[in-house]
Amino acid sequence: MHAGLIAGIIGLVLLGIFFWRLEKKTFSSYQLALTAAIAALAATSRVAFAPFPNITPSTFITMITGYTWGIQAGFVVGALSGLISNFFLGQGPWTLWQMVAWGLCGALAGMAGKMSSGFNRPVFTLLCFAGGYLFGLLMNLWHWLAFVYPLNIKTFLSIYAAGFPFDTMHAAGNAVFAFLLGPPFYKILLRYK
Repeated sequence: MHAGLIAGIIGLVLLGIFFWRLEKKTFSSYQLALTAAIAALAATSRVAFAPFPNITPSTFITMITGYTWGIQAGFVVGALSGLISNFFLGQGPWTLWQMVAWGLCGALAGMAGKMSSGFNRPVFTLLCFAGGYLFGLLMNLWHWLAFVYPLNIKTFLSIYAAGFPFDTMHAAGNAVFAFLLGPPFYKILLRYK
């Protein structure tokens, strides 16, 4: 079986698990509306920043949502923002892995938020910086599995090296958004939690 197909199946399973868990929880219409609004904001911000390669507030918005509202909300906002924004920027086989990658960034921030007692600007900025590299690593891994032959460490490192400048721009952009916008976003989201 082709490695890209296996990667796609794994991505679908990951998305399925998170959305299945979401279906098992009881949410008020208020919570669903807020989550949808934040996902729409993240998607819109990605479309608005499309002229700037790999600099997008959507990762920051996904991660601050996870940090404030929890793992599930962070994953859902990340996954939906990738899906919604690609209706404007272009759907393709990458959409599934963008949904997984942004969702995992939101879930990771949700785990960090559970362990913290309030908003810590330096820690959250560093977390968003790492989120840019996590997103890039997952997208590079998908590209490697789907389009590269042979699959070996040499070809993976060449794919990762080619994407590293873009991953760095993503990480740096995340850090800037987190540092500048983290405290006000945290206060707003905490108030509506």
